[in-house]
Amino acid sequence: MREAKDGPPNRELYALLHLSPEASDEEIRKAYRQWAQVYHPDKYQAPHMKEIATENFQRICEAYEILSDENKRLIYDIYGMEGLTSGLELGPKLNKVEELKEELERLRQRKEQEKALAHFRPSGTILASLSLPQFLEGDGIMRGMAMSSEVQSQLSKNSILAFGGNLEVNDDSGGGAASVVLRHQLSSVSSIEFIASAGLRALVGIQTTRHLSSHSTATMAVAMSLRDGSINLSNNWTRQISETTNGNIQLLLGIESSISVGWQKKDERMSAAGELKIGTSSFGASAHYTHRFSKKSHGRIQGRLGSTALELEVGGGRKISEFSTIRMLYSVGIQGIFWKFELHRAGQKLVVPILLSRHFSSFFATGAFIIPASVYFLLKKFILKPYYLKREKQKALENMEKTSAQVQEAKAAAQKAQQLLQNVANRKRNKQLEIGGLIITKAVYGARKALTKLGETGESSDELASQVLDVTLPLNFLVNDSGRLKLHEGVKKSGIMGFCDSCPGEPKQLYVEYTYGGNRYEVLVDDYEELFIPQEAHRI
Repeated sequence: MREAKDGPPNRELYALLHLSPEASDEEIRKAYRQWAQVYHPDKYQAPHMKEIATENFQRICEAYEILSDENKRLIYDIYGMEGLTSGLELGPKLNKVEELKEELERLRQRKEQEKALAHFRPSGTILASLSLPQFLEGDGIMRGMAMSSEVQSQLSKNSILAFGGNLEVNDDSGGGAASVVLRHQLSSVSSIEFIASAGLRALVGIQTTRHLSSHSTATMAVAMSLRDGSINLSNNWTRQISETTNGNIQLLLGIESSISVGWQKKDERMSAAGELKIGTSSFGASAHYTHRFSKKSHGRIQGRLGSTALELEVGGGRKISEFSTIRMLYSVGIQGIFWKFELHRAGQKLVVPILLSRHFSSFFATGAFIIPASVYFLLKKFILKPYYLKREKQKALENMEKTSAQVQEAKAAAQKAQQLLQNVANRKRNKQLEIGGLIITKAVYGARKALTKLGETGESSDELASQVLDVTLPLNFLVNDSGRLKLHEGVKKSGIMGFCDSCPGEPKQLYVEYTYGGNRYEVLVDDYEELFIPQEAHRI
């Protein structure tokens, strides 16, 4: 029932004993004694209660055995339960924490290296350029075609070898080139690249990069053309201006010398960049802005202005699967009016620009923009969006069906664990009631979507109820004698005694209503977020 992508791993045992991951040995022993008093089988006479107690007592003992052993706890903190069953030898051969750390690090590096060596990382682009005017003139619709590809191979932890090539055909002419790049990480702050290419741009070069500080990077490169022997030098300085913004200055010295200044900004909702470039025989400026409307769709506008370019491009894209994205773009400039379609999948890209007109006409340009925009809007509203919503719902149903048996089993185990907490929880609740202290009146843990719907409608259906669990009783049990409750940060709440994961793979939250001093409070926290109550900020 663990979720590898749902937050920090290897914390279930801490949640079970209601401990912080930084808990001391004494705190671990104290927590073990407290839980052992509740779940020791000898306390119960009824067979079914003794069975429940035995099952949970074994879980508590296993957690204590691991967390109370310095070596086992270290392995668990780094690798989880898998690390404890991976065959690492404990005892005389690894009897020091430092030795254990070194052995674990060697194991991790070996696994990473084996994984890297077993996989290549290919990437490539296919560009098919079409022309509507050329087609109407009877000369065929294809203007030209270009292909480029690169394959990277991890030679070692610090070295990468990349092979690349490209071919281009335009009308009756064409050409190609092949390149090889060796990248080596010299240290944690510097790297070096050796570059060689043959074909239309035959050259050899070397490039080195160094982090000058935590916010600044400098790159220097020199390349020599194998055709005419000319040498080009480049220097690039990048500086982090803020958490989301970088600035850079680039200086090129050679046949076409230039200086350029640029910036980039990127956060969860948008990305933007701009550049101004001045050369010995040309100048130019460019900028783009991308806004993310959701996790799956975005809009984009881009412009270029200079001695050789004048272009405005607008459009948008949508993620159609985990690895695939489609884009539809509209471009108008001195080269003509274009539609552009792009398909991105993993490291591969297909680009199809379609020339609609070589000459600018405001009427034609407006129509060329409105028609595809309208088509995309209608497709998205009536075909794409309903299809994706249906597919997501189907995936959710399939996941529920696949895990329903596990979920039911986990819920049954959680409810059984709650039975043995009931007497102590009720006793604590009555004590707090007498002094006007902390009383948990309602607590629900489960899927974020289900809790949101429950909050909006106030009504529960069988489908929503299956994705949440009432945890009022275990939270009342966890209230301490001082009338306080704390759930530790970084510890997944499904591991708490009396809790369970009722919706594997889904983001989860905990909703709590409570009273304190005669006042009502409520709070909603994420799965790994700390919860400390009572707090005045929660007051209704």
